Amino acid sequence: MSEVKTTTPAQPETAAQPPARPIAWPLGLAGVALVIVGSFLSWSYDGTILNDLSINLYPGGLQILAIIMAVLALVLLLAERGPLSRLGVWLDAALGLRMLGSGLALYMVLIVVAISVESDGLINVNPGAYISLAGAILLTVSAWMLPLRQLRDMSRAKTPGWVEIVAIAALMASVLFVAAYALGLEDAWSFILCLVFIGVVAAGLFRSGAMTWVGHAAQRNRKVLTLSAFVVAFLFPFTQGGSDANMSIATQVLVFAATAIGLNIVVGLAGLLDLGYIAFLGSGAYVAAILSQSAFATIDWHPPFLVVTLIGACVAATLGLIIGSPTLRVSGDYLAIVTLGFGEIFRFAMFNLDGNNGPNLTNGPNGVPGIPDLVVLGFNFGDEHTVAGIELGRYSNYYFLLLLLIGLIILVFARLNDSRIGRGWVAIREDEKAAEAMGVNTFGLKLLAFAVGAFLAGLAGTIKAHQDGAVSPDQYIFLESAFLLAAVVLGGMGTIAGVLLGATILKLLPEKLRFFSEYRLMLFGLLLVLMMRFRPEGLVASRRRQLEFHEEDEALAVAVEEERLVVEEAK
Repeated sequence: MSEVKTTTPAQPETAAQPPARPIAWPLGLAGVALVIVGSFLSWSYDGTILNDLSINLYPGGLQILAIIMAVLALVLLLAERGPLSRLGVWLDAALGLRMLGSGLALYMVLIVVAISVESDGLINVNPGAYISLAGAILLTVSAWMLPLRQLRDMSRAKTPGWVEIVAIAALMASVLFVAAYALGLEDAWSFILCLVFIGVVAAGLFRSGAMTWVGHAAQRNRKVLTLSAFVVAFLFPFTQGGSDANMSIATQVLVFAATAIGLNIVVGLAGLLDLGYIAFLGSGAYVAAILSQSAFATIDWHPPFLVVTLIGACVAATLGLIIGSPTLRVSGDYLAIVTLGFGEIFRFAMFNLDGNNGPNLTNGPNGVPGIPDLVVLGFNFGDEHTVAGIELGRYSNYYFLLLLLIGLIILVFARLNDSRIGRGWVAIREDEKAAEAMGVNTFGLKLLAFAVGAFLAGLAGTIKAHQDGAVSPDQYIFLESAFLLAAVVLGGMGTIAGVLLGATILKLLPEKLRFFSEYRLMLFGLLLVLMMRFRPEGLVASRRRQLEFHEEDEALAVAVEEERLVVEEAK
């Protein structure tokens, strides 16, 4: 990276940092060396736990993760002093090293605990684990000896375009590798340690400023980022070796994410709190079930699936208009209560449409089982297929279909967000009275938000019915609406990447951490409390959203204004 030759605003003065101790840098190098050497030695006497860490000179998966963290720490050490010192002016190497060192030490402590718990005692922990733990502690100590620096503005770093593209491609390839590895872990301790690895590496890259540069590079290469993201998502089934279990989880994540993006229009853009949104997903699913060729379907009409998809989406949108017309006169807590009631009304209506209390449309509490797999243009989604020697089962087929749906929903969301309609929704969210005084049709736009969000959820529901093979009222309870709302809040309201991340976290973790099933709601609540305390704007928040929670951040305010001017110039 080289500095852009433009005048930059004066940097704020910071307190003088103590000079680095001479021993800090070599101590860090020694710590890295010990971690790597220890990772090539046996960590456990018992080879049946943690995917076998008992072989010398043949590191297992968890040992490789420790080596990766050590290599990243080595890069930051060389940026602090060494061949990569030119990066030191841009990267906060000391802060990144503190995070990596502390995280690596925590990782090794958990390794020791896991081995002792799984194999009944510390006696089964081999010397390699202790050597790597000692190296992690040395690295942490050296990192806290290094002084922090006043860095340059990362947005003014100039790099060749091909470097930025390679960095984006490498990042997305890493995401594919980690996702494939994490889903392939069946042992609970191994999955937890993998999560710790992901958190430590992400925190270290963010604290060092490396991810800030990647973020600016992604803004300059949005098409490359979008294309690489979809390529990675497309290649994911080919990394699972035909595993239906993992692909089942992946398809559930995509259905959940598609629905959450629709809710993001209502909550994230328009600022309308909807606690009954799961009903729109359910309405699409029930339409697909009733019009399917199931022996339990109650309507003797079976149109092509594309027609069913449109009917299901339109029914969901109509329900959105029906619930929105009388209720959007209220706002805030009252709107939340009304939508919560609508969600429960939908569920009980599905119970009662059984031929006894009303027309027989849904078979009541029994639902509609035996829904056959989709057949579109002669392609049966229930059949297995072999591509490049890799078996792809029925869940992989539905995964590709849902991937197309996600792409369509993201396109709709992005276009609406950048349009006058999207700006009107944001104005309503910020101050409805002010927006109305400026001539914005607040009621019409709020009604449109409900209808569009419901339409997208209905689309997802029509595919979900065939993927699950059955539909029943118990699938669409209030807790599902709460999880959808949490995915939007956790990931970042009004963003696409944030909602995708939030949906993945809230759908994937419960599936992989089933041994915590009794404490799932407690952990879920604790996660939300921590998020509201330390990052209320969400994991991946837009700059405008960040500014709402950090009004005192003048640098952020300037960045938001510059971003607005750039968008206006582009138009």
